[in-house]
Amino acid sequence: MKQRIVLHIDFDYFYAQCEEIRTPDLKTKPVVVCMFSDRGGDSGAIATANYTAREFGVKSGLSILSAKQKLKNRTDSAFLPADFEYYSDMSEKSMNIIKKFADVFEYVGRDEAYLDVSEKVERDFTKASHIAQQIKNEVREKTKLTCSVGISPNKLLSKIASGYKKPDGLTTVTPDNISEFMETLNLSDIHGIGKKTQQKLAEENIETISEAKSLDIFALINMFGRKSGTYIYNAIRGIDDEPVTIRAPTLQLSKISTLREDSVDYAFLEKSLLELCEKLHLSILKENKMFRSVGIHLTQDDLSTKTRSRMLRNPTFRLDELKKVSRQLLKEVLEDQSTLVRRLGVKVSELSDIEGQSDITSYF
Repeated sequence: MKQRIVLHIDFDYFYAQCEEIRTPDLKTKPVVVCMFSDRGGDSGAIATANYTAREFGVKSGLSILSAKQKLKNRTDSAFLPADFEYYSDMSEKSMNIIKKFADVFEYVGRDEAYLDVSEKVERDFTKASHIAQQIKNEVREKTKLTCSVGISPNKLLSKIASGYKKPDGLTTVTPDNISEFMETLNLSDIHGIGKKTQQKLAEENIETISEAKSLDIFALINMFGRKSGTYIYNAIRGIDDEPVTIRAPTLQLSKISTLREDSVDYAFLEKSLLELCEKLHLSILKENKMFRSVGIHLTQDDLSTKTRSRMLRNPTFRLDELKKVSRQLLKEVLEDQSTLVRRLGVKVSELSDIEGQSDITSYF
């Protein structure tokens, strides 16, 4: 296989940095971007914080009340409501600059993207480094945003490398120094190796990447199953074959709501979910669409998320079908759920127009 060169672009503390650009006086102050809940007051959680606020232990997922407690001695702290429309606009401007440098551009989210630049740089890592610096310079010049860039032969390593020298970093991992680079990391630095995996490895006295490499693939499969065991075996060696791929625009309709209280009770969540289905169905009628995929989205009280979706056999616009599938997905996602749910959402995708009908309401 020909040498691949992949860049991972990651904007530094993106939402908070956008706020600093909009209001330059904030740059020297702790800036905390909040997702306020519909319950009023300081109910809600932190979306992100700038580095000044992070020095006081404020990070995403923390409750707003806890963050205010940590920053009680900083009277100049700014607690701002998230403005996703503004962040999306800043992201779009930046991504339009970045994508012109890529052979293949993969949008991941508002603040990150992968670029395959193999052909453009003639598979030369020095040229790739120059392109990465050009990207950083042009984005800063035109949007004032800083970003960190990781360069390597694959997506896994590039994502780790982009976080290596934050903020405003640039790290290159060539094929010759993958092993050396991996030795500088903790197991927790590798995407997909979470706390539970680390705990299980620790039970076998495995706490570093070097120690993990002493396990053969069969031992890892025995511990974690074929899929996860194989992934861990490859990841700790910096091996990843997933290509950079163009992501098609997501066409979907959705409704999301903050619950009156955090809960894990099925009956309470089902009632809220069915109300969302009815609101979503009105949007489906208004857009004159049919859907073939139904999904639900749970935001937990620590701001982590869970999603489930199901593809239907045939497209439909029926409310009873939407409710039935949503209920099934909710039951599935709650089977091993112990964390309280804060926000609940339902969405439909794989949309298509109703053929032969000028208006969907003529079906009724």
